[in-house]
Amino acid sequence: MVLRASHTPYSIASVQQAISNGKTVRAIVEEHLKAIEELDSKINSITALNPQALQDAEQLDRLDSSKRGPLFGVPIVIKDQIETAGIPTAFGSIRCKDYIPATDATLITKLKEAGAVIIAKSVMPDWATSWWSTSSLSGTTKNPYDLSREPGGSSSGSAAAVASAMAVAGIGGDTGGSIRLPSNFCGLVGVRVTPGRISRDGMSALVTTQDTPGPMTTSVEDAAKILDVIAGFDEKDEFTSINAIKPLGSFQTAIQGPSIKGKRLGVLRQAFGTHKGVTKVIGSALDRFAQAGAELIDVEIPDLEYYKSYTFIYPIRSKSDINGFLASRKELAHLKIEDLQAAGEYHKALDLIDRIAVGPADMTEAPDFAAKLLAQMKFQRLTAAIFAKHKLDAMIYPTSQLPAPKTQDILDMRWSCADYPTNTIIGSQLLWCAMSVPVGKTVDVEEDPDGPELPIGLEVLCLPLDEERMMAIGAGVEAAMK
Repeated sequence: MVLRASHTPYSIASVQQAISNGKTVRAIVEEHLKAIEELDSKINSITALNPQALQDAEQLDRLDSSKRGPLFGVPIVIKDQIETAGIPTAFGSIRCKDYIPATDATLITKLKEAGAVIIAKSVMPDWATSWWSTSSLSGTTKNPYDLSREPGGSSSGSAAAVASAMAVAGIGGDTGGSIRLPSNFCGLVGVRVTPGRISRDGMSALVTTQDTPGPMTTSVEDAAKILDVIAGFDEKDEFTSINAIKPLGSFQTAIQGPSIKGKRLGVLRQAFGTHKGVTKVIGSALDRFAQAGAELIDVEIPDLEYYKSYTFIYPIRSKSDINGFLASRKELAHLKIEDLQAAGEYHKALDLIDRIAVGPADMTEAPDFAAKLLAQMKFQRLTAAIFAKHKLDAMIYPTSQLPAPKTQDILDMRWSCADYPTNTIIGSQLLWCAMSVPVGKTVDVEEDPDGPELPIGLEVLCLPLDEERMMAIGAGVEAAMK
C-alpha cells in the first residue's frame, strides 16, 4: 500500500472545486505542508521549502475571482534542476547548497502567473546524471510504494512527493527519461515533450539537445492543464523557436472524449524484456486496448540496441553543457564538473559523472562526434519510416523493462547508467516526444516475491512536435485501463 498523506489526494479540478466551495488556498497549502512535515522524514523527497508559500497562498486568496488563472491554488513541487527566486536551487550538488537564484526560470514565472503555488524543491541526483535519486546533497529518496526501493530519477523527489500526495503535481526534467522513469516507478503520468516545446531557461543542462522540463501528475488531464500553461515560445531559449514550425493547440481540447478506438499503435516487442511481472502487465494492457478498438501492429526497429548504445552521447557532450551552464551563473562560474569529480564532491554511485569528467571540453573535439550525429539521424529516419509504413499514431512498449529496483542494488551499483534496461532512452535519443502512463501493478516475484505491488507504466512514443496526438492517446490508454 502506497505511503500517502492523511488528507484526501487532490487533482487540479478538486483543488479548484474545494476553493469554489469556500476553502482557502492557504488551507490547501497548509495541508500539503503538513503532509511534507509528516511524511518527508520517511521519504526524503524535498530539498527546500518555499519560505513564502503561505504568503503566496494568502495573496491568491485576495485575488478577485475574475483574475484567477488556470492553475489557481494548485500546490506544485519543482525539481531542484530549475531555478526558483528566493528558494535554494542546488542541482543535487552539495557544492551548490547555498545557491539561491535571484530570478525565476521562465516556466516558474508561467506557473505563478497561472495561480500555482510553488511549495518546495525536490530531490535529484547531482546534475541529473542518473536514473536514480543518489545525490551528494540529499542521499537517496524512497519509493512510496515500497520504502526499500528507488523512486527512479533523475526527477526523483517530484515523483515521490506527488505519489505520496505531498503535492498535487510536480515539474521534472527529462534528458534520457528522467520524468518518465520515476513516473513509471511511482505510478504517475510523466510527459516528455519535444525539446524546445517548453523553455529550458533557468534549467541546468545535461545534454542540451535532449533536455526538457515537463509535468508529473496523477492523471493525463492534470498533465494537459499544466502543459497548456508552460509550453510555448520563449526568447530566452532559442530551442523554443520550434513552436513556429507547428504551433501549439490546446492539450485539454486534445484529450476530450478519450479513446483509442481506431488508433494504430505499433507494439515494439523488442523493448519488452524478460521480467514476467512487467510483460504480464503490459500483455493485459494490450488486451484491453484491443477490446477498446485499437489496432495493434507488431513493429521492429532495425538494430535498435546498436542505436540506443551508439547515440548515448553523455560522455562526449555533457561536460561542455554542464560547464557551460555553470559558467553562465556568476555565483557558480568557479565550478567545473571535472573538478567536482576529482575532489570526490558527488555521490559515488553516479558512474556517469566519472565518464563525463574525462570527456572532451568541446564536444566537437570528440573523434566520433560526427559519426554519432549521423547515427542519430539514421535512427530517426528508420523509426519514422516505421510510422510512415504502418500509418502509426504511436509506438508503445513498457517504460522500463524492470519494476522499481531496490535502493541497496543502486548503492551497490548493480547496473551502470548505460546498461540499466530503461526504454525511455529510445524517445530521448530520437529527440521525439513520449509519455509514461500507468497500466497496472506487479509484485516483483523475481526479486521479492513477498513484496508489495509496484506500478508499471506504458510508454507512448510519437513523432516530434506531435504532442497533442500523444496526449490524446495517453488519455485513451488511461480510459481503457479504468
